[in-house]
Amino acid sequence: MAKPDLDTQAERERIEKLKQFEYQAYNNGYNLLAGIDEAGRGPLAGPVVAAAVILPRNFYLAGVNDSKKLTANMRLKLAGEIKQKALAWALCYISPAYLDRINIYNATREAMQTAVQNLEIRPDFLLIDAMKLPGLSIDYQAIIKGDSLSISIACASILAKTERDQCMEYLDSIYPQYGFARHKGYGTREHLEMINRFGICPIHRTSFEPVKTLVGGHSLNQQELF
Repeated sequence: MAKPDLDTQAERERIEKLKQFEYQAYNNGYNLLAGIDEAGRGPLAGPVVAAAVILPRNFYLAGVNDSKKLTANMRLKLAGEIKQKALAWALCYISPAYLDRINIYNATREAMQTAVQNLEIRPDFLLIDAMKLPGLSIDYQAIIKGDSLSISIACASILAKTERDQCMEYLDSIYPQYGFARHKGYGTREHLEMINRFGICPIHRTSFEPVKTLVGGHSLNQQELF
């Protein structure tokens, strides 16, 4: 069966609507816009991953959307094309042990800021999914649900989600009893059952419930892996 053609007039119009915040920034005199988003704020295990991406003005890629609205295969395909077409892109991983020390909000903010700092090109404006990043001394706009409203943030969300999923699949090979490749560290029934059965492992977040209640009980020693 042939795959559906995503490159339609309706798709081009949808993508054009996703550029509304980009056009506003260009009209205000900015030239290099970085979209920033993260993946992994809610899971009980694994890192939080942030991505920053600078797209060319004429960027077009059929299918780009909020990463949560895409299948894993679509995200993987789009991530490869985004990396090829972007002017610059960068990632930052924050380990479970470190985010336990500084809390998930600060870890997310630090991951986003570091991803921006890791870009090979310095942006002059940031489009950020919800979070404010005043510490970078770069003008920015924090957009609620930005991953569904801005093409730059949507592309960042795809990169962050894809990279984190691949990381969790790798970690599944190290700790196969937990099923990380399937649930990616989220608090599913399967994951909670495995925690109750085996205790926690080094990539669990000890500041998150119900993991927190197991610390000092049937658990393994944590260590930073990233």
